[in-house]
Amino acid sequence: MASAVGNNPAQPLKHGLTDTSNAEDSGSAHDMVLFKNDRIYRHNLIRLNYTTYDVRRDQDVVNPKTPHRDIMLLANPDGLEANFNHPFLYARVLGIYHANVVYIGPGMLDYVPRRVEFLWVRWFQYCGSCSVVSNNRRLDCVRFPPMASESAFGFVDPSDVLRGCHIVPRLAKRKVHSDGIGLSRLVDDSNDWHFYYVNRYIPIFCFIIRTLTP
Repeated sequence: MASAVGNNPAQPLKHGLTDTSNAEDSGSAHDMVLFKNDRIYRHNLIRLNYTTYDVRRDQDVVNPKTPHRDIMLLANPDGLEANFNHPFLYARVLGIYHANVVYIGPGMLDYVPRRVEFLWVRWFQYCGSCSVVSNNRRLDCVRFPPMASESAFGFVDPSDVLRGCHIVPRLAKRKVHSDGIGLSRLVDDSNDWHFYYVNRYIPIFCFIIRTLTP
């Protein structure tokens, strides 16, 4: 689902609810999604299945209340200019939800409620002028955009998430709020740093294989 990334909650909710052969994009899509009993349901964690470097199955557990709350997605090829040709998007999960919804817009299937899962995220903004390659022995730098900007928050279809990721503070640049008082307790921006690094790691068996290979 290429359109699941954005700040419009109706985009991920439309996933699986429309006949894509007849559906048309609409700017008022949020008026065409009905919530059963006017409810959404919050979850404490989400489990993400992914493929490891040695082509095995593994699983990440993301919990917004713990340090294990950052995720990565593939960037939209049509939007690479805005992301400085970096192939990935990074986000911090603020909430995990599902809703039973009915889509009544163009391409609708029926009036049967369907369960739709979505993540509320805070986007990281890529800071570099181009993507850092492994030969540079440097880490990609990201930061949070201003909370008032349209690109600060968004909704994501969990099926678009590649896996969890490890994003660490750039300690030399210090915290945004020196007094420890942020703008939102829900977002917990009081602990924001000016910049972060996207931490990379290579499993030990990959390091051994590369070292021993002539």
